[in-house]
Amino acid sequence: MSALSESPASTAPRAPLPDSALDQLFREARTYTAWLPVPVSAELLRQAYDLARLGPTSANASPARYVFVATPEAKARLRPALAPLNVDKTMAAPVTVIVASDTAFHDQLPRLFPHADMRQHFVGNQKLAEETAFRNSSLQGAYFMLAARALGLDCGPMSGFNAEQVNAEFFPDGTWKVNLLCNLGYGDKTKLHPRLPRLEFEEAARIL
Repeated sequence: MSALSESPASTAPRAPLPDSALDQLFREARTYTAWLPVPVSAELLRQAYDLARLGPTSANASPARYVFVATPEAKARLRPALAPLNVDKTMAAPVTVIVASDTAFHDQLPRLFPHADMRQHFVGNQKLAEETAFRNSSLQGAYFMLAARALGLDCGPMSGFNAEQVNAEFFPDGTWKVNLLCNLGYGDKTKLHPRLPRLEFEEAARIL
């Protein structure tokens, strides 16, 4: 008897998450700019990473790299690269994660995707490597935000920064390249503005 026939429940559709989980991940989740003075532990950051790393990427390439900027000294290094409107909120956040892409991610493919030689497609093809690294690290940044929210953290993703300055300060060897920044902590709900509108399904989607 096959494994599938022994456990038919394994092929049954999964039940949707309860409303409370959907609220925490999406409906009530917001982009925070003000933070409560509550620290975020290194263990919690590890837990968020361990969840986020399970999200799919091209050939399991997993090109995202994370730098958690948590100390005043590290924040001082990041500050000059921030757009003016992002300075105060970032300095107040318990942690800011630099989500970067590793343009040499393909060196890990023999271990991460051992059943086929995918590395050969990227060696000597810098354009393909950089496009793949950026696209998939963007996905992984989103996975990380959902993982953080699932663990009770709030997020404040940002793109207002000087990428060249961030790369020069934190990734001087040029292999890792910043993709996005995200403040992490426990947001101050009293400082939230009303949620901005979103496009309706008919405006943004098609079923063909």
